[in-house]
Amino acid sequence: MRLSLQVHYAICGIFDLAYNGQGELVQVRVIGERQGIPTRYLEQIFQRLRKAELIIGKRGPGGGYTLARPPARITLQEVVEAVEGPLGEAEGWGKDAGEAAPNRPDFLWPELAEGFARVLSSTTLEQLCRRAAQAAVRRAHPEALSYQI
Repeated sequence: MRLSLQVHYAICGIFDLAYNGQGELVQVRVIGERQGIPTRYLEQIFQRLRKAELIIGKRGPGGGYTLARPPARITLQEVVEAVEGPLGEAEGWGKDAGEAAPNRPDFLWPELAEGFARVLSSTTLEQLCRRAAQAAVRRAHPEALSYQI
């Protein structure tokens, strides 16, 4: 299974806020540079994340983005759904996959969507940050808090 580029960028961007932002405002340009994402594209994605109330944005000098909630209270499912819409309605996961045919395993798509949603809903940004710290993912500020237990 492959995630769309928008979902990939959304996860990378919000991960950067959690891992490097430490509750401070971070400019989308800085996140884009660290994550290798075009700034204009990331700005569009962040508008969706803001509308879904996952991040908070402040305009003007000294502005930027921060998480709207603690990382432990934001799941990857929320991020994916902010960008793609509800998982059950995602292309390829059900009715939108084309007309029903008697010889296709159409019963499988809802099961796959449910399993995918279960993994995403049980994975928080905090867990993602812990795994990144364990994998020695470099931080923007090495003195930042560690998520290791």
